[in-house]
Amino acid sequence: MGSKPELVNALWRKSSYSGSTGGECVEVADLPTLVAVRDSKNPDHGTLTLSPEAFTAFVAHVAAP
Repeated sequence: MGSKPELVNALWRKSSYSGSTGGECVEVADLPTLVAVRDSKNPDHGTLTLSPEAFTAFVAHVAAP
């Protein structure tokens, strides 16, 4: 699978909610016009890219009780 050009040099950071026990781990990269999200255990499997506004709405929805 090829990489999107904007992801080639992306600086990924692990979510602060991802533990070190090998469970659910998510990485995020802030790009100039997008926010990229991927599974840290399988980074080549695929990447979700969202506008900053859509990412904020996604996080708010996931964090809602």
